[in-house]
Amino acid sequence: MNLRQLTYFCEIVQAGSAVHAAERLHVAPTAISMQLTQLESDLGGALFDRSRRPMELTTLGKFFYPRAQELLQQTLRLEGEARGIALGGHGWLGIGFTRSATFSILPRAIRKFRAAFPDVQLDLIEALSEYQPVQLKQGRIDIGISRFIGGFDTPADLRYAVMLDDPLVAALPIAHPLAKRSDIAAAELAATPFILYPKDPKSPFGQQILALLDAAGSRPSIAYGAVEIYTALSLVAAGLGATLVARSIAENNRNDVAFVPVRDIVGSTTVVGITRADEDSKPVAAFLEILATCGDKDAGPP
Repeated sequence: MNLRQLTYFCEIVQAGSAVHAAERLHVAPTAISMQLTQLESDLGGALFDRSRRPMELTTLGKFFYPRAQELLQQTLRLEGEARGIALGGHGWLGIGFTRSATFSILPRAIRKFRAAFPDVQLDLIEALSEYQPVQLKQGRIDIGISRFIGGFDTPADLRYAVMLDDPLVAALPIAHPLAKRSDIAAAELAATPFILYPKDPKSPFGQQILALLDAAGSRPSIAYGAVEIYTALSLVAAGLGATLVARSIAENNRNDVAFVPVRDIVGSTTVVGITRADEDSKPVAAFLEILATCGDKDAGPP
């Protein structure tokens, strides 16, 4: 199956016959018929009921037609975008991000970037911090927005820029006895079931949170493991336990979760923008600059 076959097939449907399709495409009717026959052979069934005049789509044809149209439209869009990039009139930017960035810093950066660069296509790809370096090296993304606790490796072929220092706060059910406090001690969390995230074998983030709590003299009981932060916060909102999240996440303004500073946790999360060391793209530099200004805004009180 190829694009020419799909084009000829869709044209037959729209024109009403192979002869009219040939006229519209300025090709010989035999070329249309040959391509249609080959397409049907590849698919293993007839697309048209040739016993009727005019021909009608078979069940297979009715299934296949809208999907073939969609594929052709996607191909045209891809070709147009690629030509725009090749001619310098457009651009493409792949951005990998950890989900916690969607609460504040990432949406603001996207809005500012789109206003300044409306012709640059943004491809947003959710990925944990530990997966972003590989995606950068493979060219799947151009910028990674990662979150770390403590130190992190900085390979020589990648460039790391700190965007935001984001302290941890406790996320508590809104009706929890500690929810209305101005701050709490880590040890006070020990009596509340704890929700750990993200549940991924490559991510040390959850264990690092537990280490910070342990250093502050708190050993909470792990009640649930969540794949990602949205699930963890939903479990908190349901009254099933507490967790620790970055302070910027409090900007989400949930009315079913209370975010309370923990005064004796020594340590913070760091949001980092990662690019390839040899990156010289102007859109990449511009997005990182915008991201840094959004991070400066986040640095204030929650």
